[in-house]
Amino acid sequence: MKIVFAPLALCLAIAGCAGMGSTAPTAIASLQPTKGSTVTGTVNFSRQGDKILVVASVNGLKPGAHGFHIHEKGDCSSGDGMSAGGHFNPGGHPHGHHGTTTRHAGDMPNLEANSYGNATLAVELDSISIGEGKADILGRAVIVHVNQDDYVSQPVGNAGGRLACGVIQKS
Repeated sequence: MKIVFAPLALCLAIAGCAGMGSTAPTAIASLQPTKGSTVTGTVNFSRQGDKILVVASVNGLKPGAHGFHIHEKGDCSSGDGMSAGGHFNPGGHPHGHHGTTTRHAGDMPNLEANSYGNATLAVELDSISIGEGKADILGRAVIVHVNQDDYVSQPVGNAGGRLACGVIQKS
C-alpha cells in the first residue's frame, strides 16, 4: 500500500510546492513614528495581475482621515520624516485623487482612523510596480500625514506634517 501512495504523495507534494514558489513580487514597509508621534504600522505590497495590492494597518492615529503616500526617497533618518522627500512622481503629474489617471504614482487613499486610532486599508493601484520600471517602489518610503489629503492642493494635498515613515523593502 505504501508504494501505491508514495508516488501520489510525491506528485501532490511537488504540485503543492510549485504553488508556494510564486514569483509575484512582494514588498513591505514597517512604519516607525517621527519625533513626537506614536504612530506605527505595516504596509504590504503584492502584485495582483496588472495592479499592486496595498494593505495597510496603522495604529496611534487621531480619529479621522490622514494623508497616506509613497514618497520619493527611502530615507526615514530625519526626526520629522522630511528626509523621504516629496511624493513619488516619476510621470511628472500634478497631485490628485488616487482614482484618477493624472496623479502622482505615490498618491493613495486617505487612511481613516477609528475612535481607537486604528486604520486599515486595502486598495489596488495601477500607478506603481515592485522591482521593475520607472514606477518601482522598492527603496522608497511610505509616509502617514497629520491631516487628510484634500486631493486638490498642489503639490501634496495639504496633508501637513509627517507622523510615521517606513522604507519599502522586498519581502
